[in-house]
Amino acid sequence: MECNGCEIRPELYYDPDFQIWARREEDGNLTVGMTDYAQSIAGKILHARVRKAGTRRPASKPIATLESGKWAGPVPNFFDCVIVDPNEAIMKDPTLLNLEPYEAYIAVVDPENGAEAALDGMLTGDAAAEEFCRRAKEEGWECDRDVR
Repeated sequence: MECNGCEIRPELYYDPDFQIWARREEDGNLTVGMTDYAQSIAGKILHARVRKAGTRRPASKPIATLESGKWAGPVPNFFDCVIVDPNEAIMKDPTLLNLEPYEAYIAVVDPENGAEAALDGMLTGDAAAEEFCRRAKEEGWECDRDVR
């Protein structure tokens, strides 16, 4: 689904600010990434540092740090987890987060209290799409994947 030029995928889970998405995997892990909207705000991503596999990350402690030409900061984390698989591809080519925000995940994590608890409070499905479009229109959110 698209709204104001931003792609949103109703099958994913989103934090309340639509910065981060999560996808439940069959093994109980979650794949976590940056939304189309978040990559647009950040601009061309120049550097990505993801915590090593096996690293415990409590809620509110970032799983990664990103740097662009106009922003540098942590990737928010909303639940206690352990990094299972940091995405090496984005560390080698951070612009993948701009070009393919829903394919170029940041990390696969094992939520300490299970996927269900981790995803509680996140938006998904039609409710996520409707809320995103409402806010995009009200607040003038627009997306751009041009990383020149």
